[in-house]
Amino acid sequence: MVRGAGTTGETAPPLARSTLDRAAHRRADPVWLAEAWEQARVLVLDSASDGRALIRADTSPPELVLLGSGELPEVPRSVPMFLGVEPDGVPVFAVDGPLPELPGTRAAHLRDIGHLLLDRDAGIFTTALALTNWHVRHGYSSATGHPTRVDEAGWSRTDPDGDRAWPRTDPAMIVLVHDGVDGLQGRCLLGSNAAWAGIPGGRRYSCLAGYVEPGESAEAAVLREVGEEVGVAVEEIVYAGSQSWPFPGSLMLGFLALADPEHPVHLDPAEITHARWFTRREIGAALAGRPVGVGGGDRLALPPPSSIALFLIHRWLDGHC
Repeated sequence: MVRGAGTTGETAPPLARSTLDRAAHRRADPVWLAEAWEQARVLVLDSASDGRALIRADTSPPELVLLGSGELPEVPRSVPMFLGVEPDGVPVFAVDGPLPELPGTRAAHLRDIGHLLLDRDAGIFTTALALTNWHVRHGYSSATGHPTRVDEAGWSRTDPDGDRAWPRTDPAMIVLVHDGVDGLQGRCLLGSNAAWAGIPGGRRYSCLAGYVEPGESAEAAVLREVGEEVGVAVEEIVYAGSQSWPFPGSLMLGFLALADPEHPVHLDPAEITHARWFTRREIGAALAGRPVGVGGGDRLALPPPSSIALFLIHRWLDGHC
């Protein structure tokens, strides 16, 4: 179980929190699963609407709507996926299907509300979405090309020849590069990704990130990606935490690293359109909702609150480097 405080005492990344016991030993026990389904709490996710789920419309913090297994309004697209057991002993499942129309509820996306959810709901929603996205993308065996079916209560898929595949996540590194200076004049290096052009609310800047390649450590990926994207050498790479990013299936490994602000920045325009060093004063102002200019009439926009990028920025801003 991962709750809201990490091993170092800081708040955990928003999508790294959970109170579920995954009870993996139950996944291959059909008798137990059948009995568990009868008393289960069930989260309905709609893969056709980008993985949205229902939350109660007027609660703060927002609460997921979980149904009894006998309350599902129609046959879902997927078989029940067993997520785990709550601290009170009640099993939790997820299904992929159209969201029911229930008074006092609204559809919401994990990307938009994940940081607002309590630990329990954050863990349920994150796990359910990651698992659902994996199933949507793996209807056929990569080894044989044959259609696959769900097995082990949603935790594997098999084809007619018995070839079995288990859920996969793609490891990616994300790093907050900073100058190591304390106080308001300390600086961090953020970049604006080419894929973010046209996003409303200003020009978004975030931590540098990229996928870990085969045969590469996460730390080596930090060195390579920062060098490729902005041409800056980093050192003193420190691991800061991780979280799932199930859009559709990444595991973000967060780091902080030192670099010299006097080193020239050389952009890879295919990846990064803009990059610059920001002071703590500027980042604090942007987080407080005050405008920070970034040129061309644009204002600084920071990463969304459910991202580990903003978690890393807050950790640096608060001096936990």
